Amino acid sequence: MTTKKIYLIRHGQTEFNLQGIVQGSGVDSSLNDLGRQQAQAFYEAYKHLPFTKIYTSALRRTVESVQSFIDSGIPHEQLIGLNEISWGTKEGQRITPEEDAYYHWMLNQWQLGKTNERIEGGESPEDVTERQTKAINHIMSKSDEPLVLVCMHGRAIRILLCRLLNYPLRCMDAFEHQNLCLYEIDFTGTMFSIRRYNDVGHLKAINKIPSPELVKISTL
Repeated sequence: MTTKKIYLIRHGQTEFNLQGIVQGSGVDSSLNDLGRQQAQAFYEAYKHLPFTKIYTSALRRTVESVQSFIDSGIPHEQLIGLNEISWGTKEGQRITPEEDAYYHWMLNQWQLGKTNERIEGGESPEDVTERQTKAINHIMSKSDEPLVLVCMHGRAIRILLCRLLNYPLRCMDAFEHQNLCLYEIDFTGTMFSIRRYNDVGHLKAINKIPSPELVKISTL
């Protein structure tokens, strides 16, 4: 492996985000109007960088978030290993007080170190790490790609950052995220380090302040 810089972003807002509906890997939603504005704002802020490759999950909300970069001619590859965690039978459903209680019970189990626990019909963080390992090894093996843009999903980003920085998975909620936030990551050849953390400076002109309920939902 050689030195590499990764610009890691979460996808822009979708109507499912806005309405508090569970997405996960089984819901292939598109960006809403604000999400498209967020994507364009990120493009305007970072289009000057010489990205050598773009990686996204296999879900359209990540592709749409970097479509302007793709349209500019930068090579693009979709990796299913970068998909969001599967929330199982809960995907596509609106968060009710009962569902919210179940999610927070499961999150608490993970925080206690029980990261092999699966949400009903879905994946565990350990499951996600296993498929992410194949994806990140593929990305890191490309010595001719020193600057890459990677677009993923909220929970998947938290899990990936634990793996890259050698944190136990129970600590994943320490990594905050918002729609179209940026983590700038350096790989020195032996270790990863974060240069920028949940950076949304490029969104100042357009981001609306979400309600407390949506802030809570977005952290899943």
